[in-house]
Amino acid sequence: MKDTDYTFGTQEDTPGERDNRSHYRLTARAQIMLETEASCPEPRGVPVTSGREVECCVRDMSTTGLRLVSHERIELGALLPASVSLSNDSEPFALTVEVIWCRPHGTDYLVGLSIVESEQTAHIEWTEAVAIVMDPF
Repeated sequence: MKDTDYTFGTQEDTPGERDNRSHYRLTARAQIMLETEASCPEPRGVPVTSGREVECCVRDMSTTGLRLVSHERIELGALLPASVSLSNDSEPFALTVEVIWCRPHGTDYLVGLSIVESEQTAHIEWTEAVAIVMDPF
């Protein structure tokens, strides 16, 4: 993760729409993989069906949420496992996210996600990593 990969998010992507986020956010170059369909366990003699993942680009992020661009519509209210990569050389953060909003943006969709606090995910590590990027000293 380099300082040049992030800036404070100040540009308005959707003019006239209200921003309900209460935390500072960073404009970021990061990737997120959303598991939109879980893989099924293998019953006796039946092959495993693979899950479905959607790769998206992160537009901005904070310790509590992400805004991303998706080529597909993501179901409002869905709780999804996610893997967020902040750079090519760092381990991805395994998180659980909730889809707060999803709206058309040209041929794509802008999606707002809330990060769900969970002991089974890298929520604490995520919070620490974002806090480090936000603190210049």
